[in-house]
Amino acid sequence: MVRSITQWTKTLSFPARIAPNKSKDSAKNGQVSPNITPTPSNSSLSCHTVKNNEINYMMNNNCSSLTEVNQIYSDPESEKAIMSSVVYCIHHKEGCKWSDELRKLKAHLNTCKHDAIPCTSKCGAQIPRVLMEDHLKYTCAQRRTRCEFCNKEFSGHALDNHTGTCGSEPLYCENKCGVKIHRRHLSQHKISDCSKRLVPCRYCIKEFVADTLPTHHLKCGRVPVQCPNRCDANILAREDLETHLKEDCSVSVLNCTFKEAGCRFKGPRLSMEQHLEEYCQQHLQLMCGVVSKQQHQIASLKSALSRLSLNYSGTLIWKISDFSMKIAEAKTKEGMELVSPPFYTSQYGYKLQASLFPNGNGAGEDTHISVYIKILPGEYDALLRWPFAHSVSFTLFDQSTCPEKACNILESFIPDPTWKNFQRPSKEPDSLGFGFPKFVSHEMLKKRSFMKDDVLFIRVKVDPSKIVAV
Repeated sequence: MVRSITQWTKTLSFPARIAPNKSKDSAKNGQVSPNITPTPSNSSLSCHTVKNNEINYMMNNNCSSLTEVNQIYSDPESEKAIMSSVVYCIHHKEGCKWSDELRKLKAHLNTCKHDAIPCTSKCGAQIPRVLMEDHLKYTCAQRRTRCEFCNKEFSGHALDNHTGTCGSEPLYCENKCGVKIHRRHLSQHKISDCSKRLVPCRYCIKEFVADTLPTHHLKCGRVPVQCPNRCDANILAREDLETHLKEDCSVSVLNCTFKEAGCRFKGPRLSMEQHLEEYCQQHLQLMCGVVSKQQHQIASLKSALSRLSLNYSGTLIWKISDFSMKIAEAKTKEGMELVSPPFYTSQYGYKLQASLFPNGNGAGEDTHISVYIKILPGEYDALLRWPFAHSVSFTLFDQSTCPEKACNILESFIPDPTWKNFQRPSKEPDSLGFGFPKFVSHEMLKKRSFMKDDVLFIRVKVDPSKIVAV
């Protein structure tokens, strides 16, 4: 391949440079001393041999022949010095190790394996000789090769277009069924053969993945089934079978309606009506026994529930709602009394109950609220000490928004052992009890926050330190 001096000098690298100890006059006159000492250089000729601006002039004007160089350097000695300069191959960065005189570069490039030459298949590409074999085999647009799937022969450009569309290329199904199939059969596979395609159930019309459809058919409520009793009914849907057996099947064997009450009759549906008519009296007796048994169970449950709800702490917090309405009612209804839930001083202690008169009682009538404590007959009275001798206190809470400023009303007493109210109670306890007729006045209720949102809170507390139990 013929190259111009411009192509050479663009990438030339000189391994030697003329020593700088020559006289400036020699350089100015363009004379070259025969005693030239080469020194290392990478990219330029010596200033004694080639002027940089002249070389640039040749490159910029695309000088393409050695004749142009001869016209510039008519001096044979200068030409000889230039052409004898030692240079690297223009492809030394690509790995070529060649280095010799400039005059031999042209011949070297004709054989340099790193030099680019036109593709031998005439695809138009410039390819280094060392890469030509791979280019012709893999990348040349004019290469001839066969598709690995359909084995048809194509040019390189046609193969690139063919790749990705070959009907014989095996592909995995997009539904992830795990099957590999030729591209041309893929659409049909997804429609009719793929185990992961969606298929409607022929009974309920809902869609399911194809490989789960048999499992669905085992549970599908619309699958037709026959009555297991072989009755005259037509084919039924599976979801209707249970209702059919319970209500419609004429030969179904049924238990008597009064089975839970104790009747043990079992027979076909056709004979059930006759059985109910004939055994009406027996069924009535069975139901009476069931009712009696249930009444005992209800009474037992109520007793257990009442025991669970009892207070055994010795302290009762009594919430009285709608108190204004209850005072108004008490003023029109003489002797109106409110009673608290019963509570115990301990689990096996005394049973007590508080009572309150909204409009007062005795000395506090019409002016005060009266509170009392009653001793009720308890389950463990036979084991307790009598008379009742534990101190009792009543506290009316001040419901102030600032607890530090609250001023509760507290009244307490120690029972008199001689007082009848504190003896062991009979089955009909004293109707009043013992307490404070003038616990708090109606006027005092209005002065502070004793009544808030029409609610009073009263605490009744028995001193637990004196509880005596077996």
